[in-house]
Amino acid sequence: MVALIIVGVILVLLIIFVIGIYNALVRLRNQVDNAWSQIDVQLKRRHDLIPNLVETAKGYMEHERGTFEAITEARSKAMGAKTVSEASQAEGGLSDALSKFMLVVENYPDLKANQNFLSLQEELTSTENKIAFARQGYNDQVLFFNNKIQMFPSNIIANSFNFTSRDFFEIESAEEREVPKVSF
Repeated sequence: MVALIIVGVILVLLIIFVIGIYNALVRLRNQVDNAWSQIDVQLKRRHDLIPNLVETAKGYMEHERGTFEAITEARSKAMGAKTVSEASQAEGGLSDALSKFMLVVENYPDLKANQNFLSLQEELTSTENKIAFARQGYNDQVLFFNNKIQMFPSNIIANSFNFTSRDFFEIESAEEREVPKVSF
């Protein structure tokens, strides 16, 4: 009789342990999803700002059609990305196109002095910073989640309930990885 009670207590404790790990994994998965949605909000804001910035610049930059087309194409790819990996790659392309655009803007002093353009440029810069912070938060959550589903004993529960690792939001562009050169 005592042995049966001990086995019953051990079984109940094991069930509570499994439920605890499962709930922790669900919570972490939801935190990863929430972190991604924070990035998604900032990316939407970025995508909404770009057409306004381009339209403001078009009046000044009549001979830069290729630059505008590159930004439009990169923005379309970024907006159509379905997975984190696709978004990461597409956003890298959009960042490259925006960087080239900003270099071209340097050749147009009247545009650089336009208050509307300066305001949009400041909003875009602020959004880029928010994206960087959101990406960092997302990657932190992914790291914690991936560690949890790969470490013993939670990996047994994770595999049993089909929890899969998530992709990091990484810099895909070699240009973004380069350290900026400063000279005086």
